Amino acid sequence: MKCPFCRDDNDRVIDTRAVADGFAVRRRRQCDSCRRRYTTYERIDAPIKVVKKDGTREPFDRQKFKLGLEKACWKRPVGDAQIEAVILGVESDVETTFDTEVDSHYLGELAMRHLRDLDEVAYVRFASVYRQFKDVQDFVNELKPMLATPPDPDRPGGLQLPGDDEFGQPPQRFPGR
Repeated sequence: MKCPFCRDDNDRVIDTRAVADGFAVRRRRQCDSCRRRYTTYERIDAPIKVVKKDGTREPFDRQKFKLGLEKACWKRPVGDAQIEAVILGVESDVETTFDTEVDSHYLGELAMRHLRDLDEVAYVRFASVYRQFKDVQDFVNELKPMLATPPDPDRPGGLQLPGDDEFGQPPQRFPGR
């Protein structure tokens, strides 16, 4: 493998570890010419095709999928490792459930399921693009089930502040008391 710094094709592997629940291998390498270190990843190249709404088929593009998730999580308390975990979860589910093709609708719903558990704002952002919301009523319809459940203090976006009641509401303040 060519060194990304000096472009020489002379390196050695220093460390090898399984990552992503065994679905990938991380290799730490050192260039013998410039002595700099870099990391490479090896993943299974399973040629899964995505069947689009119009019936066309294209190879599953991990980077395209990741970009969509990153846009939904932009300026949210979601780290790269969490986004990577969502991608790995979706990939794992797709690889165990389907042989060669997966419907784009299934991928979108699976991504939304993972995002809803990760961050509710990112979930609504992704849903608004994926489901092509046309007006505010579409947002309201998506939010109704989420607002019907009490907030979860362990989840971002569902924070319960000290003094809040069991529904995440601040205590009532009465004027003059």
